[in-house]
Amino acid sequence: MTPLSASSFPRGARLSLSLIFCAVLAACGSDNGSDASNDADAPHPVTLKTDRKPFALVEATVDGFQTAMKNGDVSCHDIVQGYLERIAAYDAEPSPNYPSSPALHAVIATNAAAALARADELDKQFFSTGKMVGPMHCVPVLAKDNFDTYDMKTTAGSLALANNQPPDDAFVIKRIRDAGGIIIGKANLDEFAFGFTGSSSVGGKTKNAYIPGNSAGGSSSGTGTAIAASFAMLGLGSDTGGSVRVPSAVEGLYGLRPTLRLLSQDGIVPLAHGQDTAGPLCRQVQDCALVMDAMVGFDGTAHSGQRTDKAWDAPLVASAAAYNTMIGAPASYLTALKADGLKGARIGVVRGMFPTATAANQGFIDTLNAALDKMRAAGATVEDVDISDRTTILGTYSSLSSFEFRDDLTSYLGSWPSSLDNHLRTTEDVATALVTLEPTRSSGFNSYVTNGTNKEANATYQKNLKPRDEYVIPRVTAALDNKDFATGVSKGAAYDVLIYPVLQGFNGTSVNSGSNNRLSPFTGFPAMAIPAGFVKATDTSSSVEPVGFEILGRAFAEPTLFKLAYGWQKTTGDRVASPLAPELSAK
Repeated sequence: MTPLSASSFPRGARLSLSLIFCAVLAACGSDNGSDASNDADAPHPVTLKTDRKPFALVEATVDGFQTAMKNGDVSCHDIVQGYLERIAAYDAEPSPNYPSSPALHAVIATNAAAALARADELDKQFFSTGKMVGPMHCVPVLAKDNFDTYDMKTTAGSLALANNQPPDDAFVIKRIRDAGGIIIGKANLDEFAFGFTGSSSVGGKTKNAYIPGNSAGGSSSGTGTAIAASFAMLGLGSDTGGSVRVPSAVEGLYGLRPTLRLLSQDGIVPLAHGQDTAGPLCRQVQDCALVMDAMVGFDGTAHSGQRTDKAWDAPLVASAAAYNTMIGAPASYLTALKADGLKGARIGVVRGMFPTATAANQGFIDTLNAALDKMRAAGATVEDVDISDRTTILGTYSSLSSFEFRDDLTSYLGSWPSSLDNHLRTTEDVATALVTLEPTRSSGFNSYVTNGTNKEANATYQKNLKPRDEYVIPRVTAALDNKDFATGVSKGAAYDVLIYPVLQGFNGTSVNSGSNNRLSPFTGFPAMAIPAGFVKATDTSSSVEPVGFEILGRAFAEPTLFKLAYGWQKTTGDRVASPLAPELSAK
């Protein structure tokens, strides 16, 4: 399917630039009081080279791009245009212009006119002053199409939401734009974020960026494939039960599911408010840390989900000061990044969450074990650990999504008037529309409506609220603390993280997700998918494919996850680029 183009330019006032960089002049300390040092450090106009070479976009990083721009080697317009051309070349069905397109179907819509106009604004400011508007100056971002954008429709992949034009940005999207980022388009997804198949009525089925016949995971499938194929510098997904981490695992990315309550839920099409969170998918850890700096912040609105405790009925945080005290975040997550981040780290390996060895998955397990050996060699203590009653945690409790979706979607759809866009107003309205628009999906959607009706009287739903928290959180905490759960007796020094595979074997036409992804949403603790390696599943495989680990930390331990992930990135070396989307030839 050819990506759609947004038909309108941004409305109203231009985007807020609240994070404008200021030059801080330090005293030079020379005997004669000269201001020469100050002048040298101050921003100066930058000359964009007329003979500049095309900037390589495959595996590009934010730092690499911004350094090149400071040297006059690339413009914001160059970068945005380049990514739009990559999407045109590799995402749509083959065409006369791009006869060899792999048709990845990762992108639902692009916003070319508005993105290029914003790029030109940023270029005018930067090259005339040498000042960037913020840390994400001209960073092209693809957002999953369940994030509200005031200048593009938000469909959640469903034809029933084709008219869904929110009047403003999701909270985290606005913060990214304020930091200088450019939303160049919306990524495909499992429709309404249901499941791991990577298919929607609007965007079709997303292909894997390494082996196109393999699953792209889900539900942030389009984001995962798009970032692996270098369609943008970084991407945004949402995660209710694994939807950032599973696509990251099958696409060789770093994908963070933050602590529940850290990021505002405002303006994201909901699946379950008790588990939903936004999260970044990136090729490099430092780019995930950068975008998290932009997204984190107190949201005082009723839809933030930023509660004082994980409990579903805990009150919302009352102030920015209380929020900042709760999360205890550094001024920037970038300060956590250390090349030797694994040195001295304590990592608990949950062996019971590894798959049983078979001839088919032995290479998968070998890749995981080889990665653990590298972590030890980099200075980490890596020990086996288990979680008390782990099989009960992963097998008895269930996601809140099938119960909370009905009421949450109605609340979202009713959060702005339909007078301008004529969007549907309730979950029942959507169900009625799907009977005609998407008859093959209607039955599955209706099951969510049924389960969500009078959910307060549903014993299964009630079991997965406070009883689930009271059962799961202490047991996982005991494993992190390296204590016997029954007695509280210490078994040794506490662990920084627990580690286990995201999947239960090599990828295939359907993803073998298992139930490991439940630990993070059930506890509210942060978890990050990290690539353990890139290997061929069989001797006849057309390409290597990624194998992924997940690391789980305590609540608001994102700095620890970033530190260890960055140390691992420096230890393991470069990731393998997608073989399906090479650098485009210069025109």
